[in-house]
Amino acid sequence: MGRKKLAALGASGLLALCALSSPFAQGEVSQKDGVRVTVNASLAPKRLPRRGTAPVSVSVAGQISPLGKGSLPQLRTMQIELNSAGKLDFKGIPHCRINHINPSTDTEAMEACGDSLIGEGNFSANVLLPEQSPFPSEGELLAFNGQIGRRPAIFAHIYGTKPLPTSYVFAFRMRRAKGTFGSVLEASFPKATGEWGYITAISLKLNKRLVRAGCPAPRGLTRVPFPLARTSFDFDGGLSITNTLTRSCEAEG
Repeated sequence: MGRKKLAALGASGLLALCALSSPFAQGEVSQKDGVRVTVNASLAPKRLPRRGTAPVSVSVAGQISPLGKGSLPQLRTMQIELNSAGKLDFKGIPHCRINHINPSTDTEAMEACGDSLIGEGNFSANVLLPEQSPFPSEGELLAFNGQIGRRPAIFAHIYGTKPLPTSYVFAFRMRRAKGTFGSVLEASFPKATGEWGYITAISLKLNKRLVRAGCPAPRGLTRVPFPLARTSFDFDGGLSITNTLTRSCEAEG
């Protein structure tokens, strides 16, 4: 959007635009034991083959916030389950080694593993500083194709510059499942992250290089709703919050 259009929007228009562009603007909210989790997911393009598959991108975002003035529990695991009408195909994509990107800046990570890039996103956290209130920090997330014990994995590299340069890599282990959701990605966050801060938001967009999907609508129907993704956030103390995100696709052919 050009500068003239931005100026014409005015302050209220800019605020509305920011709200609409936020990955959580139309998210689904769950609240439990003093914690609110807002999640959103999308698929592009929405017009897909009725039979077979085509390249797509899938975006999933989660935001964690306390209810009232309470403190957040530490996030321990995050799980993303994707509909079985799609699949993650890692074949032909070079592998990135975790020691090549940890620690590193985002520029250094791209120089080391750019040919393994399969997605991107953002993160935010409340960074813990000695004798100070938590400091909000934001940064980019880069997703690289990797392996753990010869099994497919996604290495999520995060890098932030405030209050201090911080580099961290966590892995989404991938497994197949039967039923509505056919691909499961699960990341664990060790207790050591408690010394660094509390994760408050993560967004991840897997690109068309990795994901293929179809829209298996019954004959006679073109547009159908379907459960695109199911997310689970597990926290210290046994708290678990799960959301299923229903979206729609258009069948072609």
